[in-house]
Amino acid sequence: MDKRIVLITGGNGQLGSEIGRIFLEKTTDDIVWLSVRERRDRADALMARFPDRCRQISLDVTKESDWKAAAARIESECGPLQVLINNAGKHDDALLASMPVETWLDVMQTNLQSVFMGCQAFLSQMISRRRGRIINIASLSALLPPPGQTNYAAAKAGVVALTQSLAKEVARIGITVNALCPGYLDTEVFNGLPENELEAIRQRVPMRRLGRPEEVAAAVFFLASNDASYITGSLLKIDGGLL
Repeated sequence: MDKRIVLITGGNGQLGSEIGRIFLEKTTDDIVWLSVRERRDRADALMARFPDRCRQISLDVTKESDWKAAAARIESECGPLQVLINNAGKHDDALLASMPVETWLDVMQTNLQSVFMGCQAFLSQMISRRRGRIINIASLSALLPPPGQTNYAAAKAGVVALTQSLAKEVARIGITVNALCPGYLDTEVFNGLPENELEAIRQRVPMRRLGRPEEVAAAVFFLASNDASYITGSLLKIDGGLL
């Protein structure tokens, strides 16, 4: 496999760090950049295990200037990016009738506008090489919107539409763009939730369990591989059969 330069946003989260781990363990040539902000514990642990191939970059995904700086630094230090994984995201749930405009805008910027800016920042590097993989982490909320998540569901549905439209724009030049829609994952989102509420969530899932971050990471790794070269504009739900 050729050397690849990989950027994972939200690189210190449980899912982001798991995606980074699978890229670093499955190959010996990939250089993985993890975008971080305040928390760095998981990213630091990966850097300690793979000091020659794992790097960190401070990146506020809601700021265009940060994206441009990240693109310039990565290309300067390692060369053009081959794999962009837009994983950063956040919840701030509320009923629409009482949702502050600031809450709506913040969630839209973090989950949707960040994907637009990230793709735009790195597309020129991929276009110049006529090769690239963009993998956007959406959510099952895009397909099965729950009450209280009008902002998050709308943003993630936008990610799905952006993915499918961009895939058509760049398909002929060797760039693939795909999206994943994970369902309930066993991550820090559920930390502190009472066991009876967790069990109620499990009962909603036909497999009767939460998904594991490594199961999503495996799908990301596949979509970034040469074996997935004819897959673009696709939406893969990873939800234990919920939808």
